[in-house]
Amino acid sequence: MAFSFDLLFEALLFGILLGGFYAAVSLGLSVSFGLLDIPNVAHPAVLLLGAYGAFSLGHYGIDPILAGVLLMPVFFVAGALFYKAYYLVFERRGDAAAVNGLAFFFGVVFIIEVGLVLWYGVDQQSATAPYIGGSLELGEIRLPYRLLAAFSVALVMALALSTYLSKTFYGRAIKAVGQDEGALRLMGVDPVKVKQLAFGIATGVNALAGAVLLILAPIEPTMDRIYIGRTFCVVVLAGLGSMSGTLAAGLILGIAESIVLMFLGASWAPAVAFGLLMVMLGFRPQGLFGR
Repeated sequence: MAFSFDLLFEALLFGILLGGFYAAVSLGLSVSFGLLDIPNVAHPAVLLLGAYGAFSLGHYGIDPILAGVLLMPVFFVAGALFYKAYYLVFERRGDAAAVNGLAFFFGVVFIIEVGLVLWYGVDQQSATAPYIGGSLELGEIRLPYRLLAAFSVALVMALALSTYLSKTFYGRAIKAVGQDEGALRLMGVDPVKVKQLAFGIATGVNALAGAVLLILAPIEPTMDRIYIGRTFCVVVLAGLGSMSGTLAAGLILGIAESIVLMFLGASWAPAVAFGLLMVMLGFRPQGLFGR
């Protein structure tokens, strides 16, 4: 029995760190889907694009996390321009274009995957850094530094986004644009520009989240499919658009997966996200922290 409790404690620790990673890779989707109602199924592919960008900068001796920070302005501009094109082609036409917009994002996924295969090949790529490969020893428990780094980055990202959305004018406008565009126009603010800013932020965040993905595990061009279910699960579980809720939901998913992995085996772990998603949609569609 004592041994089982030791296993449970270890699973909880690893689950918390893993949950921080899930929160980091879901924050961008929490903005684009949770606040803007944009069905951005290309989110994991853009995340992977950020990981490969950090990998490329690593050839110049740049730390992966620093590379992610350097790539954020580039991704922000690309995301803002991308939303402008999406708005002109789809969103401006009204709700009837939503299905076409969804198909458009699936097309973006395909283009990114093919582009990565042509440029980098199909082999796995990995990064090098002083904290990749080492572990923090707590008695008989070893916590990988890469997971600790991922958790730290997730905390900083969630705190920064939550502060920006709550304490700044444009941050509050981003939270309001999905609820009442008419009221926002009465305040003299262009909803399209607000959404363009928000989508740029969501895409910029993906650059740093992609760097976190790179330090956690080797990457290959089609691994974005692994994170589609997990990221949407975290966003829905949190309550659409809640940054602090995204962090909490990531921790819940990480702990649940870690416990299932420890006691039932790796084959059951991928089912956890979809199980939590179905339960949440059935009993509390607004999410744990939604209003």
